[in-house]
Amino acid sequence: MQTRCDWAKGDLYIDYHDKEWGVPVFDDKKLFEFLVLEGAQAGLSWITILNRRNNYRLAFDEFDYTKIVCYDDQKIEQLLQNEGIIRNRLKIRSVVKNAIHFIEIQSKFGSFSNYIWQFVDGKPIINTFQSITELPATTKESDNMSKDLKKKGFSFVGSTICYAFMQAVGMVNDHLVTCFRYEEVQYNNS
Repeated sequence: MQTRCDWAKGDLYIDYHDKEWGVPVFDDKKLFEFLVLEGAQAGLSWITILNRRNNYRLAFDEFDYTKIVCYDDQKIEQLLQNEGIIRNRLKIRSVVKNAIHFIEIQSKFGSFSNYIWQFVDGKPIINTFQSITELPATTKESDNMSKDLKKKGFSFVGSTICYAFMQAVGMVNDHLVTCFRYEEVQYNNS
């Protein structure tokens, strides 16, 4: 039996942990997906969002930000009736708002990936945590990312959300050193 990070319990968490969490993501569409999902998680558990992830894909046009920027009030009202997603008006509106600013960043930096990875100097931070209790909720990098995203008009991008985003998209390797994925992710990062 493989040793995993302590939080990876249950099929959905295990699948996410083993295949996605901590793997560097440079694809803009995937980065936008995680930005949406991490924002939706605010105040909730990650399992709540993972359980609704496919519903989010359907509701938000497979996270196609070029379509999402065109969502009008009627579409937002429709989304507020969708029981498959978190029906919070501010969170739903933030997806549209963030899509607009996401495209602005792409235009300025060539890609959102170019922009977001600058907060870790273009390569993952490799941590060496022994216990889940050592994992921080925020870091100076997530603080800087949050401040800059907010300055650019994004919402639901507090430092804690930004750090969770960084973990999800492999900007940091927060697998415990005892976890079988720690070396795999680190090897894949080099």
